[in-house]
Amino acid sequence: MWAERKIMAVTIRNILVPTDFSELSKPAIGYAKGMADAFDAQLHCLHVVDDAYQYWSAIGPESLPVGPPPEEMIALGRKRMERFCADLFADVKRPVVSHVAYGRPFAEIIAYARENNIDLIVMATHGRGAIAHVLLGSTTEKVVRKAPCAVLTIRSADQPFAMP
Repeated sequence: MWAERKIMAVTIRNILVPTDFSELSKPAIGYAKGMADAFDAQLHCLHVVDDAYQYWSAIGPESLPVGPPPEEMIALGRKRMERFCADLFADVKRPVVSHVAYGRPFAEIIAYARENNIDLIVMATHGRGAIAHVLLGSTTEKVVRKAPCAVLTIRSADQPFAMP
């Protein structure tokens, strides 16, 4: 029976590794670099400035955002991305395509994947507890459910496993 089945070849040309610059997001970098090397693929690194960071001082027409304006957060994200790529991607064959977006992280990751013909998304799980997961949701889970391509999720070896 196995001999009768035809195995489809896997072609990976573009790999996306989203990051929030946290230590918990870094284990995915090694996997993404390894996959890019193995498939001779282009590596893309994406950071999304979460539009939910803006808090409002009041509700109604007189409400004012509390915190820096989005443009300032995006500029800071670009500076951090430049350092992040220089530190973690100096050893890759091709220059990494980096991008900073503004919006809901899961939606921006999916949009970037669609617009850039991404074949594989490699991203870390943060391993939040059940309460935090219910309240905050999971960016990784939403990407896995809605991505237009394969998603490889990486859990840090340092994160303890707890039964739900």
